[in-house]
Amino acid sequence: MSDEENLNLEELKDETPPPEESAEESEAKALPDGDSEDASDEDDIGEVISGLEAVYDIPVQVSAVLGRSTMQVSQLLKLGRGAVVELDRKVGEAIDIYVNDRLVARGEVVVLDERLGITMTEIIKSDRH
Repeated sequence: MSDEENLNLEELKDETPPPEESAEESEAKALPDGDSEDASDEDDIGEVISGLEAVYDIPVQVSAVLGRSTMQVSQLLKLGRGAVVELDRKVGEAIDIYVNDRLVARGEVVVLDERLGITMTEIIKSDRH
């Protein structure tokens, strides 16, 4: 390499911007040490929770869908005891959890005292408000 190329590389090294800081680092710098979020935020959360008490007794239907399959009526009528219906999910794949026919989470099946249960592994954020 010539001296001119070395000089250009050195100039580039000097002009490289510092690495960007992560969101956590910039958040840590924004808050003084030992300070937490405003106490008013906690008050707001308390108001929201107390406002929700009116809906606590409303029943909702929770469904866990292991998988789905499509077949013709003739195939359905041929099913009998011991028949196996192949679903569209693979072993170990998350199941869908619906509340009132609306997808709200994904999870895994667990066994609780000879009953099936669900561990939620992912909450689905909704675009609806």
